Amino acid sequence: MSRNNYSIGMILIAVAVVLLLGKLGVFHFLGFLLWPLLILVPGLLLHFLFFNRVLPAGVLVPGGMLITYSLMFFFCNLFGWHAMGYIWPGFIFGVAVGLYEFYIFNRDSDRNIRTVSIVLAVLAAALFLMMILFKVGIYLIALLLVLAGILIIMRKPRVW
Repeated sequence: MSRNNYSIGMILIAVAVVLLLGKLGVFHFLGFLLWPLLILVPGLLLHFLFFNRVLPAGVLVPGGMLITYSLMFFFCNLFGWHAMGYIWPGFIFGVAVGLYEFYIFNRDSDRNIRTVSIVLAVLAAALFLMMILFKVGIYLIALLLVLAGILIIMRKPRVW
């Protein structure tokens, strides 16, 4: 058997496997689940180019934003897009991450950049806590009422 026949046979088998996997929906599932990689890879690439001294520190702002957003999209792909109702403050947090990275790794950065990034991070955290409180607040109130009732029942009564 010649090498040429062996190579052609392996190529035909590989094409058949790819076609079968495509027909079974494997590529559709992977594309549906892993599309945030299209956002994560450029963010990682910007960081890689900065740390190899190819690009200036300014690329860390969009790089940090892209990585943060891709992590949010992965989370939504895994747990459902209704979760975006809770984690939307992450878009503000992404800007804070990018600005903070710029402040840390740029020697000539102004302290105001750090202040803005911290304010944005605190704002994002406050909005996230507000969203959690609005979404599950009734359950928290119910839990506190049950705990208060148990404490009242368990408390030893004083002599009347």
